[in-house]
Amino acid sequence: MEEEISILVIDDERGIREGCRRALTPLGYDVTVADTGATGLRKLREGTFDLVLLDLMMPGMSGMEALDRIHEIDPEIVVIIITGYATVEAAVQTIKKGAYDFISKPFTSDDLILVVNQGLERRRLSLETKRLQAIEEEAKELARAKSELEKLDAMKSRFMLTVAHELRAPVAAIQGYLGLILDGYAADDAQEMVESAHQRCGELLNLIHDLLLLAHMKEKAIETKKTTVSVAGILEEVSSLFSAQAEGKGITLRVEISNRPEMLAHEEHLKQVWTNLLSNAIKYTPSGGTVVASLDRKDDQIIGTVSDTGIGIASDDLPRIFEEFYRTKQAKNMEDHGTGLGLPIVGEIVEAYGGTIDVDSKLGEGTIFTFTLPQTMKPEDDALEKGKVVGT
Repeated sequence: MEEEISILVIDDERGIREGCRRALTPLGYDVTVADTGATGLRKLREGTFDLVLLDLMMPGMSGMEALDRIHEIDPEIVVIIITGYATVEAAVQTIKKGAYDFISKPFTSDDLILVVNQGLERRRLSLETKRLQAIEEEAKELARAKSELEKLDAMKSRFMLTVAHELRAPVAAIQGYLGLILDGYAADDAQEMVESAHQRCGELLNLIHDLLLLAHMKEKAIETKKTTVSVAGILEEVSSLFSAQAEGKGITLRVEISNRPEMLAHEEHLKQVWTNLLSNAIKYTPSGGTVVASLDRKDDQIIGTVSDTGIGIASDDLPRIFEEFYRTKQAKNMEDHGTGLGLPIVGEIVEAYGGTIDVDSKLGEGTIFTFTLPQTMKPEDDALEKGKVVGT
């Protein structure tokens, strides 16, 4: 069933109002009348109308002023001006301001019906155009969503293939070592093979751990069990674990803490950020090089930096270093083993906490990673909390 068409007649002459009603009602139109511009605007706000017949010359609010107000209420409504011969020029001005057409007094029922039907057809076409535009935009949005889903599906497939490949290598190596031992071909080398198998098991567990952590971060599941942690304390703890490794490689490891900010976070997440950045820096810095981890606070931002004098990253590789499993050619040449998940994990953690991470690097000249995290506990809050502890 088609919706009933509603028409509003705004005219100070009763004869015009009632004449319009008598001419239009038999056509099935719902006709509402108003004797002033103010009354017409009130009825327009209270109801829904398809077309307005508006007298140009009325006491109080003129038709010209009412026209502006009508379009403020409903920019799409069709307005037909009712005017006398003496004000035809003014009626033309209203068309320039958005009126659809005008009809001059005196007019016949046929004249009125003709211009009203033309106006309603204009309204119908306008609404149909908007509807088609909305459908077209929705179709474009669906196409974009479909394209994104296809990209995600392709990424998922590539990810699964890469995971399968990365998992298969250490498992195949372990199976090979164990097979040689079971078949009795490793009587003299059994110890060495068991040690190699044990090492590959460790690599496998590290890969699984990184995969689980990355999946956890992608779900953004960080809102529970947050505690107030010292970012400086975590840096000191992590760096102490790498001091022996750095010393063994002949690398100078320095920690520079200019500020000791605290924030609400999962301690394990911040450990992962410092661990992965420091691990990469030490791993890809040759003997005699330097690795520096620094921490500062500016306004409400915690700023962490890890710099090294290592192999660096080529400009072509920089856009891809946060992709899962991506390792540069130089990294592979220097270290055979690596999951390629360390930097993606760092990126996911920093992003999940509303921070940023940037990298500045030149091939053969070293790398600087700088991350920022919003300090969720401000300095004055720190002092307040400490004051409560002292006062108890």
